[in-house]
Amino acid sequence: MSTDTPDAPTDDPPSRAELAARVDELEEALAEATADDGDKKMSIIATKGTLDMAYPPLILASTAAAFGYDVTVFHTFWGLEILHEERSKNLKLSSVGNPNMPVPNAVAALPGMDRVTTKMMEKKIADNDTATIEELIETSLEMGVEFQACQMTIDLMGYDEDEFYDGVTTGVGAATALQDMADADIQLLV
Repeated sequence: MSTDTPDAPTDDPPSRAELAARVDELEEALAEATADDGDKKMSIIATKGTLDMAYPPLILASTAAAFGYDVTVFHTFWGLEILHEERSKNLKLSSVGNPNMPVPNAVAALPGMDRVTTKMMEKKIADNDTATIEELIETSLEMGVEFQACQMTIDLMGYDEDEFYDGVTTGVGAATALQDMADADIQLLV
């Protein structure tokens, strides 16, 4: 059996300066590997045009934009009502089939109840100092949110593109919307 021990390394341990330089080098490499490339993307499909369903895509879009997301909201079918400058100011709230309405469906189905529940919601929005649909659209556009109007729906429903808010992108088809969703980090259907 050998009692020989391996030779101890003759190299001196690294100096504090060398260790600090190596730590700096590793921290830079880690920062580069984990750096946020700033290309976060959210794609929202808005399909409903009632007062209560106009808020979710607008709030989500403006909030995501505030957090640095590149946001696209593709409006199709009744969702185009949100982008229509005049109609968006008169969106209604459907009281029938809404389980959270403070009236039973039998009462909600009575003529004029949608008008009553819409007025109730508008009062609640005003009393709570909640942003209007118009304010949310304008804020979102200022923050760079791209609102897209489905061309097939424009044609089908006979919308006049000139009646949409300034800044709305028209002429967008399903293929473009699908590509946008495929490229997005977050995809939502509202």
